[in-house]
Amino acid sequence: MWPVIPLLIGGLILLYLGGEGLVRGGSTLALRMGVTPLVVGLTVISFGTSSPEFVVSVLAAFREDSSIALGNVIGSNICNIGLVLGLAALIRPLQVRVAVIRRETPIMLGATGLLCVLLWNARLSRVEGALLCVLLLVYVVYTVIASRRETAGRAGRDDVERSAGLSLLTVLIGVVLLAAGAQLFVRGAVTVAEVFGVSTFLIGLTIVALGTSLPEVATSMVAAYRGEGDLAIGNVIGSNIFNVLGILGIAALFFGIQGQELSWVDMTVLLGFSVLMLPFLRTGFVLSRREGAVLVLFYVLYMTYLVH
Repeated sequence: MWPVIPLLIGGLILLYLGGEGLVRGGSTLALRMGVTPLVVGLTVISFGTSSPEFVVSVLAAFREDSSIALGNVIGSNICNIGLVLGLAALIRPLQVRVAVIRRETPIMLGATGLLCVLLWNARLSRVEGALLCVLLLVYVVYTVIASRRETAGRAGRDDVERSAGLSLLTVLIGVVLLAAGAQLFVRGAVTVAEVFGVSTFLIGLTIVALGTSLPEVATSMVAAYRGEGDLAIGNVIGSNIFNVLGILGIAALFFGIQGQELSWVDMTVLLGFSVLMLPFLRTGFVLSRREGAVLVLFYVLYMTYLVH
């Protein structure tokens, strides 16, 4: 059993470093292209912090461990709202921009609801995967077009000192680290499941989901500490959208996903957390410490249910 621990720890370290490199390099490239900070937070940063989930899930699907891929996405989305956003609000109440509530949160709810419908038969076909990928493309294009109409926060290219070449190199290094970390982490997670006789879906829902959510945890907590509530909330919302449309979409498109171990409790919790975000964010356009504590408490209760 002990050789598995270095695999998990080493995989997590590489995933974190890879995600960090991808976020830093991708953000700089986006800013040099004149994309607004809001779009950077909702797309580049959120997609970058979801890159560990992406690599782990696609690799797991390729290795015919699609239960890990599905459990990873569902568990990560629950973790993003309950733990990541909850802890960020506990550090400092998060100010919410109206556009995030009117535009991004309903899109996240729609993507989550669509996933629940598609998983009614406990599987995602290649056709359904293609549909999710197309919707992701539509979301990205829509977000960029909508941001062009905003005059506030127009990114200045002169403010970015790092060269495009160095930023691109950082992105490439991040991708390599992510691939290596995912290989180690998936191998360790599958071994744990085999040793303890636990289903790979449950491992994906807990250990893998928590591990691959580390970039979101770090990004949102730092953003909350700096008083950048839009970035913290946008990171979570954008990551959840990408996890459903992008990660599951690509994994299902190429490999197909089987989810026979998926229970109605898991989907209910995911949908419940997503729905709960809307009234919490609308109360004074602030996610308070009390609301953050409620999110963390619900997440702990859900983890306790899974363990037992």
